[in-house]
Amino acid sequence: MVFPRYPSLVLRIGLIALSWGFSLAAQTQSQQPPAIPPSDRRQPDPAKIDRFSSESLPNAPAQRLPGFISGTVVDQTGAAVAGAEIKLTREASPDRTVSTTEDGQFSLTGIAPGPFQLIITAVGFATQTFSGTLRSGETYAIPRVALIVAAASTEMRVSPATVDMAQDEIKVEEQQRVFGVLPNFYVSYIANAAPLTIKQKFQLAWKTSVDPVSFAVNGIVAGVEQAQDNFGGYGQGAKGYAERYGAAYGNFVIGTYIGSAILPSILKQDPRYFYKGTGSKRSRILNALAQSVICKGDNGHWQANYSGLIGGLAASGISNIYYAPRDRDGVGFTFENALIGVGTTAVTNLLQEFVIRKWTQSRPGHQASKPPDDTVSKMSLLPLHAGD
Repeated sequence: MVFPRYPSLVLRIGLIALSWGFSLAAQTQSQQPPAIPPSDRRQPDPAKIDRFSSESLPNAPAQRLPGFISGTVVDQTGAAVAGAEIKLTREASPDRTVSTTEDGQFSLTGIAPGPFQLIITAVGFATQTFSGTLRSGETYAIPRVALIVAAASTEMRVSPATVDMAQDEIKVEEQQRVFGVLPNFYVSYIANAAPLTIKQKFQLAWKTSVDPVSFAVNGIVAGVEQAQDNFGGYGQGAKGYAERYGAAYGNFVIGTYIGSAILPSILKQDPRYFYKGTGSKRSRILNALAQSVICKGDNGHWQANYSGLIGGLAASGISNIYYAPRDRDGVGFTFENALIGVGTTAVTNLLQEFVIRKWTQSRPGHQASKPPDDTVSKMSLLPLHAGD
């Protein structure tokens, strides 16, 4: 712009301001982008926007919300079943259990989406199952569950009473005889034989005492004593024989009742010998010898045989009542006889373990055979007493 050479001051300021305004407007216009005609404007492509969003977040998982399972349990009549157990089982998840309320309803909350199985059980009813798949955030109401009454079944385990078992064993024992003749009632061929009751202990002692063979054997003992003039205080003749017979039989009965019935009942001990029959010879010998001083208690445990030891002393002491004064035992001789009785029992046990069983037969009218291992047989030689 050309200014007049000598303009006035006001005119010059005005011209300068005008010139500066034109210059500023030109600069502003040069910096603005060119206008786009309306026909050239394009809308954004939604597919491209979605593709951009998915590409920008490639690992973003879909949101999975816990769900809710509920239902009702009834019986075949439609009545609610209270207290039924509902077990929820799922793979790789711990089981959950709830019970139905009084109106038969149940609910399980906070269940993660996925397959599930319900196991419904109640006392007196057959078990039922239900399977389904829970979606994210779903409230799943299963169809009403009608339980069926379980088929009636009763399981009975019948085992004979101990007393009955012992009685059956005694019946077998009372049939055992050496060579089918000599009574052998005091040996058990079952290691875990049922313990005897007090009545059964006296029953076995009575059976032994009144057996015809017992009378005959004591008669033979008395005859031998008279022939050898043992217990000379009785003299000879029929009177001497009768007294010797009474003494021999008295020793036998007293020893049997005290050692095999009275004391075993008081001390709760079993008077029988328990046959081993297995193992090495050494173990069987030790078992036989040990049972001369130990016995099995009614509780099944081994213990000192107080019944046999004290019974021998008592029988020897009582016999002094009916023996002639000159034939009575002193205290020392009584204990000596008791020790002899222990040795005699040990020898008898060895015979029972290795010999007598082979000779044992049932009494006439019963099958003659060795006692089987699964039955109880009772064998015992007639007790030997001091002076017999």
